[in-house]
Amino acid sequence: MLNGSELINKFRSRTINPMEAYGQILLIAMPAFFVLVLFEKFWGIWKGNDTVPVNDMISSLSSGITNVTKDVLGLSIAVISYGWLFEKFSFFQIEATWLVYVIAFFALDFAGYWTHRIAHEYNVFWNNHIIHHSSEEFNLACALRQSISSIVKIFAVFLIPAAVLGVPPQVIAIVAPLHLFAQFWYHTRHIGRMGFFEKIIVTPSHHRVHHAINPEYLDKNYGQIFIFWDKWFGTYQEEKDEIPPVYGVTRPVQTWNPIKINFMHLWLLIKDAWRAQNWMDKLKIWFMPLGWRPADVAKKYPVNKIQDVYHFEKYNPFLTKGMLVWSFGQLIVLLLLLSYLFGNLATIGAPGIFYYGGFVFLTVFAYTELMDRNPNAWAWELLKASYAMYFVITSGDWFGLNSFLPGSVYFFVGYLVVSALFSVWFSFRKEKLQLAN
Repeated sequence: MLNGSELINKFRSRTINPMEAYGQILLIAMPAFFVLVLFEKFWGIWKGNDTVPVNDMISSLSSGITNVTKDVLGLSIAVISYGWLFEKFSFFQIEATWLVYVIAFFALDFAGYWTHRIAHEYNVFWNNHIIHHSSEEFNLACALRQSISSIVKIFAVFLIPAAVLGVPPQVIAIVAPLHLFAQFWYHTRHIGRMGFFEKIIVTPSHHRVHHAINPEYLDKNYGQIFIFWDKWFGTYQEEKDEIPPVYGVTRPVQTWNPIKINFMHLWLLIKDAWRAQNWMDKLKIWFMPLGWRPADVAKKYPVNKIQDVYHFEKYNPFLTKGMLVWSFGQLIVLLLLLSYLFGNLATIGAPGIFYYGGFVFLTVFAYTELMDRNPNAWAWELLKASYAMYFVITSGDWFGLNSFLPGSVYFFVGYLVVSALFSVWFSFRKEKLQLAN
């Protein structure tokens, strides 16, 4: 594995492609984030204020897994790429000095503010962002709830000022992951107000407001690193002691499955557009303010919406300790397998990396369905096992894993068998628990 300086130098010289570079970065970032999430969990227990329920944590980390897998595999389309903007609009050719990196950081944050704000203000763009707000808790883990549904990206449009100034694309490519990772730390309830810093940067207090569904807090504090964008553009709201934030979304998602969450708003828009009698409503629903629905559809097909944010039941289907431990174990195994993928992208190559990505998504879907106590969760687990076994049987290996670590393919097959058996057992045992209740 490359260290940080080697990675940057290779990327600058273009001897490593962006997909591999991001994969190498994540090999460092994923364990760090995981350790910090666990630290917050144990810190909360020690302080008597545990803000990280295990089921919520597993769902959040699973969402992070699907997001980084999608990004590393390049499963998105930019409407306009920054490279194209740079070629067409740059008036200067500047060297990548430290000042250029600073300019790039500010440019990314400006673009981030507006794309974030648009996601909250228009129906069609909310689907790309609902996953991040779907947790009814607020903790470091929920920072990792990132989208897999943002297939088409408009982010680069807001980087035109950086392109005009001549900020090289390689600088943007290096700064962008750092800018993203710097948004992790303020997703916590364990840090109060931070004095002078509250005037400059986004703090936990600011972001608690942003994630809250209290009427006083809705659609405020869109800033990602710097809070002054909100103050300049009229979207700032201070956290008030007399109004404790309540977290989630006003139309609760009611599932731990991050893949379902990513597409549920889009599915609602599709159904509403189909059901609407007025053709204008079928078209304008996509670009109307968030939450808007045609009047005839809203009347005939009401959706569950929280009316009193201080009195509603959080989503928490009953899970035995054994099921929680099992789900956490599934997460750990998947993280190890994902690390192998990210560290060996070039060796596995295409289309193998995409088949591998399919396994990652199937695995997340299967064990989060089990956490939802879906009676058909066992079928998803068997589908996952069958999918993986097809590649093992036809190639005699799991995408080179056995060559990388001799004998490991037998452990992998054993994992698939044990995972399938336990999933079936938990599924049918769950039915007994339901009857008992």
